[in-house]
Amino acid sequence: MKVLLIGSGGREDALAHALARSPRLTKLFAAPGNPGIAEVAECVALDVADHAAVVAFCKANGIGFVVVGPEVPLVAGIVDDLEAAGIPAFGPKKLAARLEGSKGFTKDICARYGIPTAPYGRFSDLASAREYLARVGAPIVVKADGLAAGKGVTVAMTMAEAEAALADCFAGAFGSAGAEVVIEGFLEGEEASFFALCDGKTALAFASAQDHKRVGDGDTGPNTGGMGAYSPAPVMTPELTERVMAEIVRPTVEAMIAEGCPFTGVFFAGLMITAKGPELIEYNTRFGDPETQVMMQRLESDLLELLLATTDGTLADKAVTLSPDTALTVVVAAKGYPGTVEKGSEIRGLEKAAALPGVTVYHAGTKADGGRILANGGRVLNVTARGGSVREAQARAYAGVDAIDWPEGFCRRDIGWRAVARETA
Repeated sequence: MKVLLIGSGGREDALAHALARSPRLTKLFAAPGNPGIAEVAECVALDVADHAAVVAFCKANGIGFVVVGPEVPLVAGIVDDLEAAGIPAFGPKKLAARLEGSKGFTKDICARYGIPTAPYGRFSDLASAREYLARVGAPIVVKADGLAAGKGVTVAMTMAEAEAALADCFAGAFGSAGAEVVIEGFLEGEEASFFALCDGKTALAFASAQDHKRVGDGDTGPNTGGMGAYSPAPVMTPELTERVMAEIVRPTVEAMIAEGCPFTGVFFAGLMITAKGPELIEYNTRFGDPETQVMMQRLESDLLELLLATTDGTLADKAVTLSPDTALTVVVAAKGYPGTVEKGSEIRGLEKAAALPGVTVYHAGTKADGGRILANGGRVLNVTARGGSVREAQARAYAGVDAIDWPEGFCRRDIGWRAVARETA
C-alpha cells in the first residue's frame, strides 16, 4: 500500500519511522516532510492547505491511505475532501475535529453528556468575560477558543494575569482563534496525556504520556507546544486508565454519535488527575507532539494496521502492544522559543547522538542545505531514548542532547522529573 503522510514536525518523523516498519507499506510519501522523514519517505512539495492539489497527487500516485499529522488540515476538513474523492484518511472529519478546533464546543459536549471537566464560561466580548472573571476570581484558566499552536492558554494565578490574558485574546494576539474565549476553573492535580483510537463506534486505549509544557526547568516560564515528554505516565495505572475510558472517552464516542458527527481517528485527552478522579482539560484530535515521539518508541503493534482499522470500522478486532520500557524525549529548541527565534544556524553531531545506545533523534524543525542540517523552527529536535526505567531513559536522552553541537539551541534539563521522583521514593 502507498501511503501519504501529511506534516513536517517531530510527530510526523516519529509516525513516518513507525509506518515504515509495516509489512503492508510499499511506499511512503510525506508532504512536505523534513530531513528526518526523508530517511524513510519521499518528501513532496505539496501545499497541504490546497485540498484539491492533495487529492490530485493521491490519484496520480496511487495513494491508498493518507495519514494526517497536524490539527490545522483536520479542522479545515481535509479528511472530508479526501474521502469524498474515494481516498481513505486517518483523522476526524471537519465536524468531529471541532473537539480540538473549538474549546467551547468540547466544554459544551462535556456539559451536555456528563463528562467530568472544570466549570466554565464562553465569551465573545471582553466586558462579559471580565464580569465573569470578577465573579469567579483566580486562580483561573483563560483559553483562546480556536487553534493557537498550543500558545493560547494562560493558567492565571492572579487576577492581573487573567485580565492581561483576556485583553491579549480580544486584542487579536491569537488572531481569529481568540475571537471567542473560554474561562474555566483551575484544576489541581497531576496532568497526563491519554490517547485512544476510535473508528466511530469503538474506542481502543493506545498509550499514556506526560508532557512538559512550560519552557523552563521546574515548570517555570510561559507555556509552549511541549518541551519534552515520557511514556508511560506512571499516574495512569490500569485502574485509572479504565476510569478514563469509562467516564471520559466512551461517553465522548457516544456523544459524537448523538451529535451526528461520529469520531474517527485518535482522541488525545489532556487530563488532570484530581482528588475526585480524572477530569478532562481538553481534547486534541490528532497524535500529540512530543508525546508521539515517545509512544512510537514503545509501540510494537503495526501502526499502519491500527490506523487503517479506524477508517474501516474494525478496531474491535485489534489490540495495541507496547514495550514495558520507558521512552523519554527532550525537545531542543532555538533560543528565544516560544517567542521569536532565528533560523538558519547549523546543527552538528546528529549522527554521534543517534549512535548512542537506545537514542533516536527526530527532526522537528530542520531543513537540509547540501550536506548540512540547519535549524528551521522553534522546536527543532526531539532527542528520544528508551530505557528499562525513567532514570535510564532520561540519562540516555541527555547523553544524546550533549552529543549534539548546536550553540544556538537550548533545552530543559529536568524532563521526567516527576517519574524519576516516583522511582526513587
